[in-house]
Amino acid sequence: MSRFKNLDYFLFIPYIIMSVIGIIMVYSASANIGIQNGGSPLSYFKKQLFYVILSVIIVVLMSRFKLSKLRNKQFLSSLEIIFFVVLVGLLAFGATINGAAGWIRVGPFSLQPAEFVKFFLIIRLANIIDAKQDIITRSAADWWGQLWPTMVRCGILIILIFAQPDAGGAAINFAIVFVIFMTSGISWKKAVSFLFGGVVLVYAAINFILVPMSKSSMFSNSYQLQRIIAFTNPFGHATGAGQQLVNSYYAISNGGLFGVGLGNSVQKTGYLPEPNTDFIMSILTEELGAIGAICVMALLTFIIARTVLLGIRSNSTYQSLICYGVATYLTIQTLFNMGGVLGALPITGVTFPFISYGGSSILTLSLCLGLVLNVSNRQREARRALQATTN
Repeated sequence: MSRFKNLDYFLFIPYIIMSVIGIIMVYSASANIGIQNGGSPLSYFKKQLFYVILSVIIVVLMSRFKLSKLRNKQFLSSLEIIFFVVLVGLLAFGATINGAAGWIRVGPFSLQPAEFVKFFLIIRLANIIDAKQDIITRSAADWWGQLWPTMVRCGILIILIFAQPDAGGAAINFAIVFVIFMTSGISWKKAVSFLFGGVVLVYAAINFILVPMSKSSMFSNSYQLQRIIAFTNPFGHATGAGQQLVNSYYAISNGGLFGVGLGNSVQKTGYLPEPNTDFIMSILTEELGAIGAICVMALLTFIIARTVLLGIRSNSTYQSLICYGVATYLTIQTLFNMGGVLGALPITGVTFPFISYGGSSILTLSLCLGLVLNVSNRQREARRALQATTN
């Protein structure tokens, strides 16, 4: 019980509430799928329950973990090599799910290494930048000279993820790297210019490269490019590439303000593909209404805001960068998922944090949230020590 007593409840309680909502919604959204696949309506529910119980254990353990062990150079280097080898191997031997060969099957479970790369990049970059903080803050030349080898290695990992192909995972990992580098001591003017340049490049790539490619017969069978077609003209391809988005619109429209009631979704009964993963928020909105979706978004926003606040309060560069990296991970993944559900962004296949079905995502999120709770515990202990010396 002492492990739970010292937890930051401003983070832990919203996390538990969202996880419980996730278990309920996964059961609601997947029961029909389980029956259609010839299995039990409880099959996805049982797996999700297992993942959540395991994630709570991981969060609690990580909150008390010695950060010095995560900062061990040999450990980080070994982990980096493992990810390189695994990601290269997945291109040739990975199990393919939804067009991406980025999965490792372990019995009835499937693991997605690209998810765990997010956690690795956060702890790796935070450690490197903290160790070289005095040097990289002197000038732009020192910043580039010290960090370019790390940027190249991160870039290779992201390219390997993109090649699976997993554009959503690659984009989230890129955002994590980008934000951590931009908060490493570089001037805010350069940070803003890099951010603006990145947004322009992404916009140009979608509109002037990917969209024309999606209209070409040469790439008509590309799963990823079909998602671009769905984004640009969903109702023109309502029975094909645009099926998910069109039925997502129907689900949200059916839900209205207060929803049709838990378990009463129509779109989950064979109309909306992936109702328990990528598009679970469509089902949640249909059943619980816009009010329910807003409550879930508010809980997640609170977790993100609390994480950023802990980063601002920290006197340790390492701990601050961990918080900023985790906050970026949660924010970008949420924006990508909701952007796809609402048709504001191309469908990227990423899950909604803590709500969607998916073991790799839940376990990675638990590792990251456990780190933030660890930072919070250290700040609390530092305040107690300061009070003890002043009394």
